[in-house]
Amino acid sequence: MTAIQLENVSVDFPIYGTGSRSLKKSLLSMGSGNRISRDAKDRVIVHAVRGVSLTISEGDRLGIVGPNGAGKSTLLRSIAGIYEPTAGRVVVNGSVTTMFSLSAGIEQEATGYENIMLRGLAAGMSRQQIERQAAEIAEFSELGDYLDLPLHTYSAGMRARLAFSISTVVEPDILLMDEWLSAGDASFVEKARQRLDALVDGARVLVLASHSDALIKRVCTNVIRMENGSITAQGPPDEILVREKEGGGNASPAAEAGHR
Repeated sequence: MTAIQLENVSVDFPIYGTGSRSLKKSLLSMGSGNRISRDAKDRVIVHAVRGVSLTISEGDRLGIVGPNGAGKSTLLRSIAGIYEPTAGRVVVNGSVTTMFSLSAGIEQEATGYENIMLRGLAAGMSRQQIERQAAEIAEFSELGDYLDLPLHTYSAGMRARLAFSISTVVEPDILLMDEWLSAGDASFVEKARQRLDALVDGARVLVLASHSDALIKRVCTNVIRMENGSITAQGPPDEILVREKEGGGNASPAAEAGHR
């Protein structure tokens, strides 16, 4: 069964180039919520995620909310395997598709068709999968003969349409999103929204970090609030988003126990 299990996960980032004592002192004094400290080697460390335990089961639509710098994106990238936890364990059962940026894997000097292959490979698809779906990607993008031209000849909207068309052709078990993707051209927006909704509906597990209350309410069935790298509350969207507007709150019993 598709699932994600996080067991007391922490992610720390050392800050290099802080050799002077005065700079270290300044950085340490800037740290809020004890998120900046020294390690045993006297390096300045940022504690991006701290002691997160969470179970995400098949069928879950989990939203992650919180202020900038709360650890939302770092947590998503830890689930994706991009960041290795400094402590704790991440166990993922199922194929993972990430939608963090439309620009990842895009080459400006390559043609549209070449970028379909490059972006697909970057997303973890095999060459055979990409070749089977290239015609569908081309048709959805509505770029026609432009697909034979290098991307530096495209407008920004055309590049976004191509990247979106490639990214959303997958059929993921687990879909991780850091904000909702935008396809660029106004004429393409409704078509893109329907495609993205279908992708989200088809995923067995969705984890979405967003600042949009309306989007979280529309898409998610459960929400966690993060602050200073930790989960401070967990529950239904309406309950957690009210706390978010009020400036946070104490962790719920479920969040403290690390349960769904």
